[in-house]
This record gives sequence, structure tokens and C-alpha cells, in this order.
Amino acid sequence: MLTVISPAKKLNFEVVKPIISTTLPSFQSDAYSISRTARRLSVADLRKLMKISQPLAKLNQDRFKAFEEHPLAEDTKPAALAFAGDTYLGLEAGSLDSAEMTYAQDHLRILSGLYGLLRPMDEIQPYRLEMGSRLATRRGKSLYQYWRDRLSIALNEQADLTGSDTLLNCASVEYFTAVDPSALKLRVITPIFMEDREGDSKIVSFFAKRARGAMARFVMQNRITDAEDLKGFDLGGYGFRPDMSEEGRMVFTRDYPETLS
Repeated sequence: MLTVISPAKKLNFEVVKPIISTTLPSFQSDAYSISRTARRLSVADLRKLMKISQPLAKLNQDRFKAFEEHPLAEDTKPAALAFAGDTYLGLEAGSLDSAEMTYAQDHLRILSGLYGLLRPMDEIQPYRLEMGSRLATRRGKSLYQYWRDRLSIALNEQADLTGSDTLLNCASVEYFTAVDPSALKLRVITPIFMEDREGDSKIVSFFAKRARGAMARFVMQNRITDAEDLKGFDLGGYGFRPDMSEEGRMVFTRDYPETLS
């Protein structure tokens, strides 16, 4: 089983000692090419493209200008440790042991607007570029057009290497839209996490993102290969709901937590 997750806007580039060897992103040259396109945009252009504030647009313009095709090690950090959003609070990659991280290196992938597809220990530079950005490149008018066929091919190749027949989609809709399902040789399963409150079940984005990260961690720690075993996921109080699930869509619910802890 392969698992895909989304990246995060929030980053943490504090120095850490990797527990296994770091690797170079498979699409490093593409990331450099995209960064060269983005660095030509003005701060005003980046504000409009990314729908961000002026200070954030200036920060990211500086990041694109500083982006190197062959960066120094001290300017990078492993992807699973550099991203620090809600999904990564659930993944808790920093607490995985070396055997678990080695397994994740083969079975976990991070979809990225800039890097395409990342392994957990791939060295990345600071950036922000959502997959949904309509950044025109030599491959089309958006990042979806740039990456779409290539991501499916890369996932198929990794599936062949690992003997995987299932893709667990723990990514957001924005990011998984970049993958062409019709080109995949894998069965796709998407977990849905919902909160029960006053007799109604709803998706709460903050909790769902964290739960998707926790699901990815669950798979890595338990070396899950059979989709049936995903039904045993109960971290954070979630439980599988067969009555709400259907082919390719596994629903988990829990009582709405009283606190955000």
C-alpha cells in the first residue's frame, strides 16, 4: 500500500538530526525550473496568484529567488520534518523510529506544487506554492497541467517497486486532483473523518487534516498492506462506520471533542 498526503503552508526549518539518510527529490530539476518561473513575478503578481498578504508575497518572492537547483545541506530539511501544518501534527514524523521512517521512505509520498512528489526524507528548501495555483509554465497554464501525468507515472512505478496494489489518499482534494486516477494502476481508497455533534456528522477541516496525518502514521507503524486493516484505525477516538462507507470511501467518526487539544 502506498499513502499520499498534502504538504503544509506552515514550515519549521529548525535544525534536526535526521534518523536515516536524506535523499534528493526526484523532480528537483523541475522544482528549480518552476522556481525560476515564479521568481520573475512581482510581489503584486504573487499576492494575486497565491491570495496572500504583501509581507508573505515578499517572503516567497525572496524564497524563489534564493532557490537553488543544488542547494547546500544546511539550507534544506527533510520534507516530513520541514512541513508543520495540521496533517504533520497527526503524522508526528519526528517521533517515528528509524525502521518506521525507512518503511515510510518507500510507502509514503507527499504531493507538492513545487516538487511534484516527495519522499519523507527528501531535502527541500523553504517554499510556498499551492498545487491549485494557476502559474503558467512551459507545460501549461497551471500546476495541475504541469504535474498531472507525471505524478501518476511516478506512483505506478513506486507501486511496482513495493508490490503495492492500493493507494491510500490522505491528501486534500486540491492536491489529489493533480493525480490522474484513470492513469493509476492502483485501487484508490480515501478516508473521510467526521465529527458527531448533536446528532449530526460533519467534516471539520482542522480535525480532518490531523486525522489524515494520524492515519498515514498508523499505516507506516503497522506496515499495513490490506485495506481491510484500515478499519482498525481508532486513534483520536475515531471509529470505522461501515454504514456510511462505500467502495473507495471509508468513513470514520467520533464524538466532537470538547477541546482542541
